[in-house]
Amino acid sequence: MTVFTNIAIFDGTSSYLKKGFNVVVSGDCIKEVTDRPPNPDDGDIIDGEGCILMPGLIDAHIHAYASDVNLTRGMSEPPTLYSHFASSMLSRMLDRGFTSVRDTGGADYGLFLAIERGYFNAPRLFYCEKALSMTGGHADFRHHRHHNHNSFEDGLCCGCGSVNHLGIVVDGIPQVLRAVRENLRRGSSFIKFMGSGGISSPADSVSSIQFSDPEVRAIVEEVERHELYCTAHIHPDRALKRAINLGVHCIEHGTLIEPETARMAADRGTNIVPTLAIIAGLGSEGEKLGYPPESLKKLEEIKDKALTHLQFMKTAGVRLGFGTDLLGKLEYLQCTEFTLRSSIFSNFEILHQATAMNAEIIGQKDKLGVIKPGAYADILLVNGNPLDDLNLCTADGANFPLIMKSGKIHKSTLRVVGGNGERLD
Repeated sequence: MTVFTNIAIFDGTSSYLKKGFNVVVSGDCIKEVTDRPPNPDDGDIIDGEGCILMPGLIDAHIHAYASDVNLTRGMSEPPTLYSHFASSMLSRMLDRGFTSVRDTGGADYGLFLAIERGYFNAPRLFYCEKALSMTGGHADFRHHRHHNHNSFEDGLCCGCGSVNHLGIVVDGIPQVLRAVRENLRRGSSFIKFMGSGGISSPADSVSSIQFSDPEVRAIVEEVERHELYCTAHIHPDRALKRAINLGVHCIEHGTLIEPETARMAADRGTNIVPTLAIIAGLGSEGEKLGYPPESLKKLEEIKDKALTHLQFMKTAGVRLGFGTDLLGKLEYLQCTEFTLRSSIFSNFEILHQATAMNAEIIGQKDKLGVIKPGAYADILLVNGNPLDDLNLCTADGANFPLIMKSGKIHKSTLRVVGGNGERLD
């Protein structure tokens, strides 16, 4: 066992610090939060030196295999290359204090298994396998109308449509259902589909609504039969309104939502994960990194509207998560998501989004994003109070003297004392 003492606690759900408590870790979970003093039977004792103890951060929208901001160009990369990119990127995310991430298109069982077996240090991974796209939709990366590579013949062994390392192209209820079931067979904990056009895809407009109502209903009903959830990539308001009415559980981006639709999302309990970091990153560095001209043009349609519409979501009381969606070399901007939200939300609201709320969104309520008995021991110690100074979370982990994932210390500069009173550090 390990005991954290001389700490104050941000538990992920309360807007204040809890003082006078110790946190006891046993195995990979938190055993108790107690006011009794540590004793020799408690095992190793970590003196927090007055630090704030809080849950590990969660990024609910990443793409581990998106090694290039130009996704069409990245499709020609061999799997070994983008797999190595993923391991490097995920290791850096753990160094920043993100102990869990949700990949919303691309990551697979192999990457999950490599992390579970400890081949490299990385956050806990939740993945959906291939994101579902209709022909010409947001995950169809064929660049031109004359770009003719085979679709159905070269699809997955399940007989679905064309496939790349981020998504699969399917049309019609039978293909959609087969792709959903194949992803679930491969260990997906949720399903992602493209409900509207996007910025990075070459063939669609941002305002387009993608998949038919019956296809979307089929996805929703199928995941509910498996007691899981689906999420949809959507930017425009009319596509958001349709998805909410069709019972889609979660929405990625939601960038152009209007007040009426935001109120509808709040009333229905629809989760939305805005992603400001990718918009800002592509706006400042996209052209230099080779982001396609047609995508840069589409970016102009949304980049100056994101904060205004995020305010609509806050005002309506929408359940909001924390995601970044960063591609390729822009991954280093992950912590800027905290800063970008700070003009709309309080420090507590942002920290809650990145911990307890994200845990609920990804189906891990009371297991992740909180400091309470029975939760996984994903723990950060912070040199200072992030409820007062959010910049403590924006320095890529430099203000975290300790990072623990599943009860195992990933990083520590603190003093550790064994049960016999001897220093172990």
